[in-house]
Amino acid sequence: MAQTILVVDDERRIINLVRVYLEQAGYRVVTAVSGQEALFVARHEKPDLVVLDIMMPGMDGWEFTRRFRQENQAPIIIVTARVEDSDKVLGLELGADDYVTKPFSPRELVARVRAVLRRTGQATISPRVLRSGPLCLDAEAHTVSLDDHPVDLTPTEFDLLAALMTRPGRAMSRLELLEAAQGDAYEGYERTIDVHIKNLRRKIEADPRNPQFVQTVFGVGYRFAGP
Repeated sequence: MAQTILVVDDERRIINLVRVYLEQAGYRVVTAVSGQEALFVARHEKPDLVVLDIMMPGMDGWEFTRRFRQENQAPIIIVTARVEDSDKVLGLELGADDYVTKPFSPRELVARVRAVLRRTGQATISPRVLRSGPLCLDAEAHTVSLDDHPVDLTPTEFDLLAALMTRPGRAMSRLELLEAAQGDAYEGYERTIDVHIKNLRRKIEADPRNPQFVQTVFGVGYRFAGP
């Protein structure tokens, strides 16, 4: 069965263009022209990935992401005409997994979609279950729990935690973590890792300002220490 992509944009010209390229690549495409409509479509169609425009009337992409993340952890690629780093960082902080800046190449967008879905669907972690005190990551089930309570992570957060837990005690550079989380197709910048780590710590650390699991290695990157 083809994977379903939800494309959200208030410009039908862009929706139609993106639909053509995604369908040619073998995906099933559903669409929405506003954040409110996108929430309705997402609840009924359960997309495997969302391509999301940010600047829309009514409920914009930021608000959609906030609400969507309350009930669904499917990856999100945000599409924005705003090139300021602060806008990109905000999207990542809200739980987006990647971003594309307008104007964009439809072929590049398809490549980003493939890359995100490929890494989301792969179980490449060994061993399959990683444990550190109360923290448990199950690679096969793609779940994380803390004190036996489930922790909802975005695909990027999951991949970062898996990469770090697989190499406990080893300092990993931001570039290495980008490779682990996004793959070769990702063209972002290393600062995005800091945003994802901040989000991850907020979910798994008792005190994110004094992390027990994911520690900063100044001048290098991060390492998984564990209790």
